[in-house]
Amino acid sequence: MKKSKMQDLPNNQAAVNESPEDVGFWTDSWRRLRKNKIAMVSLFVIIIMLIFAFAGPYISKYTYDEQIRGSESMAPCLEHPFGTDKLGRDLLVRCMIGSRISLIVGLVSAIITMIIGCLYGAISGMAGGKVDTVMMRIVDIIYSIPEILIIIVIKMVIDEPLKDLIANVAFFKPLQRIGSSMVALFFVYGILYWVGMARIVRGQILQLKEMEYVTAAKALGARGMKLINHHLLPNCIGPIISTMMLQIPSAIFTEAFLSFLGIGVSAPMASLGSLTSDALNGFRTYPYRLLFPAALISIIILAFNLFGDGLRDALDPKMKK
Repeated sequence: MKKSKMQDLPNNQAAVNESPEDVGFWTDSWRRLRKNKIAMVSLFVIIIMLIFAFAGPYISKYTYDEQIRGSESMAPCLEHPFGTDKLGRDLLVRCMIGSRISLIVGLVSAIITMIIGCLYGAISGMAGGKVDTVMMRIVDIIYSIPEILIIIVIKMVIDEPLKDLIANVAFFKPLQRIGSSMVALFFVYGILYWVGMARIVRGQILQLKEMEYVTAAKALGARGMKLINHHLLPNCIGPIISTMMLQIPSAIFTEAFLSFLGIGVSAPMASLGSLTSDALNGFRTYPYRLLFPAALISIIILAFNLFGDGLRDALDPKMKK
């Protein structure tokens, strides 16, 4: 028996020596994310869509508003893989531009909601007491508002003033390239879509502000925004990033829905939503006009949702084995 125990000792020592070394948060999260095959496939699809949307129009020999005479309502072929619309415009390059619009709207709106939601939620959670109660009741009121209805109303109200502002004020003239409708969409997202992020950040702050390192930081003189920026928000980065990624498909769907209704991006600029709306009139005769933009919307939203789910699991320390 003694000999057996002595023989087991080197094996146990080897097991200790072979234990994985401590790694950083981001390295560990990346390792877990790589093991999620669905998330990695979704990331690959997102990268392909980014290349398709931002590099594709520069490769195409047509522009999104170019009308090609004699090519009206052409079915998909080698020259026009997605076919053409009733005005003879190449649908492939218009789908590229539409995908670009959708991705820009999703990414910019996610950044806007992250900034506003993080600041609001952090201040609410850190202040506590009556301040926290009042701030969260404001969030509850915004949550109770029917979003699509308010988005339509706000956008219709501010669209014309924005057009005049962009056209007449030199500082805002660079925004003419994206149009007043896009600016209005970003403004609306900044008003309504930050509440989910604010709730998540507030919950994290309420937990973290009782930790020992926060007490130590306070003892060393850290107060207010310095405490939030340097000690609290950096430790909420996992939930913040995963929530932001899941916000992108929501914003993309909202933009596509508004463009489908005809109150999204302005013509002749193309959006995936406006392309599907234009295709409805003749979808029985020309189904490809509806198929391609609708498929792109579905692929983009599905890829971001699946990648966001995988990223949330990878950034959650509780998922560690």
